Amino acid sequence: MTVRTVGVVGTGVIGASWTGLFLAHGLHVYVADPAPGAAEKLAAYLEAIWPTMELMGLEENASLSNYEFVGPNLGEFYKKVDFIQENAPERPDLKTKILADIDAAVRPEVVIASSSSGIPSSKFISECRYPERVLIGHPFNPPHLMPLVEVVPHPKTSTSAISNALEFYTSVGRRPVHIKQEIPGFVANRLQAALCNEANSLVARGIVSAKDLDACVTTSLGPRWAMVGPFLANAMGGGGGIEGFKHMLEHLGPASQAWLADMQAHKFDWSVQSVDALGESVAEELLGKDIKVLEQKRDDDLVKFFKIKGKRRTSFNE
Repeated sequence: MTVRTVGVVGTGVIGASWTGLFLAHGLHVYVADPAPGAAEKLAAYLEAIWPTMELMGLEENASLSNYEFVGPNLGEFYKKVDFIQENAPERPDLKTKILADIDAAVRPEVVIASSSSGIPSSKFISECRYPERVLIGHPFNPPHLMPLVEVVPHPKTSTSAISNALEFYTSVGRRPVHIKQEIPGFVANRLQAALCNEANSLVARGIVSAKDLDACVTTSLGPRWAMVGPFLANAMGGGGGIEGFKHMLEHLGPASQAWLADMQAHKFDWSVQSVDALGESVAEELLGKDIKVLEQKRDDDLVKFFKIKGKRRTSFNE
């Protein structure tokens, strides 16, 4: 499948970021959004992230002038696109209508990917004529920096749509992962929710400050898992190979069951008191910090990290 032109529907933070990524890879992009001022906001966003895209490396024909904001919907331009990335708000009723409109207008072979962050596509394909080419293409925010894209088909999605989506996302420098069954929240957000729930509990209960909790992640699990992930990390920690992995499970398994039981007994309860306690600790960590400066440093460091990781990529660590 060759994709030269992409249709982006919705230009919030995710849609705008996708647009920047596609432009950096030399694609032509038609963009639509009904929100007032959407065209101006998109232009400003793209100008702001383009220096970062230049640091990441631009493909041939990459250009900020290679997109067209065509109005509240793609209209006549639907027939010109080779791939659709939909980024409407997380409302099944709204997505059902938008997906039906897209499905009725684009060529039958064009994949329609939704950026939905947790709603399976089976919840909003009921009015599609060709539901077999609809799937989830969920990025980790922001898509122009973070490589992960979760490709999640619904039960009737065709194998060709899945393979075409995987191929396309790979072609724009992403790391697509095929999630084989629909599940609420997909995979990355579920992992994040599990860790954040325990982090919230530990801080709200006064066991550790928000600042030190962040340090626990950024100086241990974060960098280790960023390089190899939890399974390879456990295999290495157990001595290497599948035997090492099994040894790690046998060694830590019984103890971890007790930890998990304690976590369940003290999980974050979302009460006013717990939220206030958590907020106070996070406020202390944020004291004197400029969020915009932190965000820019984060993005700059992510660019450096992914460049290093790309150079050290191996067949078992993509």
